[in-house]
Amino acid sequence: MAKALKLMFQGTNSDVGKSVVVTAFCRIFAQDGYKTVPFKSQNMALNSYITEDGKEIGRAQGVQAEAAGIQATTDMNPILIKPNRDNQSQIVVHGKPYKNMEASAYRKEFFQTGVELIKESLAVLSEKYERIVIEGAGSPAEINLNDREMVNMRVARMADAPVILIGDIEKGGVFASLVGTLQLMEPEDRARVIGVIINKFRGDIRLLEPGLMWFEEYTGKPVLGVIPYLQNLNIDAEDSVILNKYTSVQNTEKELDIAVVQYPKISNFTDVDPFFAEPDCHVRFITRADQLHNPDLVILPGTKNTIEDLLFLRKSGISEKIVELQKKNQTVLFGVCGGYQMLGEKIEDPLAIES
Repeated sequence: MAKALKLMFQGTNSDVGKSVVVTAFCRIFAQDGYKTVPFKSQNMALNSYITEDGKEIGRAQGVQAEAAGIQATTDMNPILIKPNRDNQSQIVVHGKPYKNMEASAYRKEFFQTGVELIKESLAVLSEKYERIVIEGAGSPAEINLNDREMVNMRVARMADAPVILIGDIEKGGVFASLVGTLQLMEPEDRARVIGVIINKFRGDIRLLEPGLMWFEEYTGKPVLGVIPYLQNLNIDAEDSVILNKYTSVQNTEKELDIAVVQYPKISNFTDVDPFFAEPDCHVRFITRADQLHNPDLVILPGTKNTIEDLLFLRKSGISEKIVELQKKNQTVLFGVCGGYQMLGEKIEDPLAIES
């Protein structure tokens, strides 16, 4: 493997801002004149990015490639996991569907294949680029999974990459999460961590400084930076955890009220993001019939399991409420991908791909 400089970012948990920080470093290295590429070995995401040759990778890696000023390829994310049922996901290998697998089968049967795919992609990128900015997933302290994980410290060891650990102060308990994560690492992995970043800070940095000093003395790891909370970042979300931040409440001050149905297997929900940029639109995500009210537009977004999500619409009463609105001509109904399939008279899955 060529000696491209590699740097890896891991987090104390999901949604700490790893993807955004990696995006920033891709742009910084590229602006400094280095041929830079992002890498995430295995990504679990329902929002995907389509490469120039029509293949599918995690949305974050597509955005990171744009930040680096390069075309996205599947070597930047060779394994994509797209959940489609409880305990089952579609495995996408180098941008193409591989097979549907349950979690236990994936860990047992796919592990060695996955390791080889990761090694090959790292080798390809190392030959072409001077800087590889690597993103982990979840937490490296998930000790129940670490014996066969393929996205955190095993990748850092493969790439021989130093690791920067990111903690999210917005949720509270950032020092506990950073210290706890470091304590649960194996000694060789802990030694690979060169420092930490505290992300999403609001307020007076002087109030945080005693904690920063304590952390450095207690752990021996430097705090490399404190990143302020950035409003209106407008980078496409990848993880559905962000849906918890969206409202279901109507805003009568806006001219257009748009209700997006958030079913259990929603995918590519960032398709509606352009509406957030329109000053006359209020976008909300609803999960219950009583949240629907009388919107100007109802959007049925994409889904990784059309039939089960349609059953959700029926059991929740949302479909009945939508039909009532349609009969009264009170709203426009718009379906995207799987949501459009739900508008048909019949849905068939003869090969049991989803159902």
